[in-house]
Amino acid sequence: MNNKEEKTILMPKSTTGFYVVGTPIGNLEDITYRAVRILNEVDLILCEDTRVTRNLLDRYEIHKPTMSYHSQSKLAKVDKILEMIEEGKTLALVSDAGTPTISDPGSVLVSKIRESFSDIEVIAIPGPSALVSALSVSGLPASEFTFYGFLPHKKGRETLFKEIAEINRTAVFYESPHRILKALESLNTFTHDRRVVIAREISKIYEQVVSGKPEEILKYFSENPDKVRGEFVVMVSEK
Repeated sequence: MNNKEEKTILMPKSTTGFYVVGTPIGNLEDITYRAVRILNEVDLILCEDTRVTRNLLDRYEIHKPTMSYHSQSKLAKVDKILEMIEEGKTLALVSDAGTPTISDPGSVLVSKIRESFSDIEVIAIPGPSALVSALSVSGLPASEFTFYGFLPHKKGRETLFKEIAEINRTAVFYESPHRILKALESLNTFTHDRRVVIAREISKIYEQVVSGKPEEILKYFSENPDKVRGEFVVMVSEK
C-alpha cells in the first residue's frame, strides 16, 4: 500500500475584481490559457455582441452567462453593472475582437468603475490587438507612434490627414472597407511621398499586408475590389 500523500495541483483562483480580457481578432486559437480560465471563473461576461462572444465560449466550453454592453448601452445598463459589482460579483469585459477599451466603448465603463469603487481591482488579461499585431509586421518604426483609432467620417477628417502629414513618427488608424479608398486618396494628397502599410483581416483566412506609396496602394485596391473587404489597419511612415 502506498502511504505517500497524494497531491492535487490546483489552478490559481481568480480574486474579486473586474477583468478586461483580450480575445481573438480572427483565429479562435489566439487566446491565452489565462483568459480561458478567467472566463470560466467569473460570474458574468459583458460583451459587445453576445452572439459573437458565444462562438468563442462554445469553442472552449465556457458555460457562463453573458450580457451585452456596447456603445448604445443606456445609463441604466451601466448602473446595473455597478450594482452587480457592489454585490460582490466578478465580471469580465470582452469585445467582439481584440483588447477591450482600445477604440472601444469599454473605456467608459472602466472609467465609471474606477470612479465608483476604490477597492475593486480592474485587472488586464492581455491578449490580441489589431494595432500591435499590424505594427509588428509592418517594418515601420514602432518605438514611438501615434494611434488615431477610427477616423471621423466627415468633420475633422481632413484636418487629421494634414496632421499625419506633419508628424515625425509612425501614424496608425483603423478604417472600414467603405472608406478605405477615400482614406488612400487623402493620403495620396497629403502624404504622397511616404510609405504606407495596410494590414487587412489579421489572423483571418484572407489576411493580407500591402506596402508602398499611397498612389500604388490606391491603384492596387481600386483594381482589386474583391480585396476591399474586412477590417483595415493603416500605418503611415514618419515624415
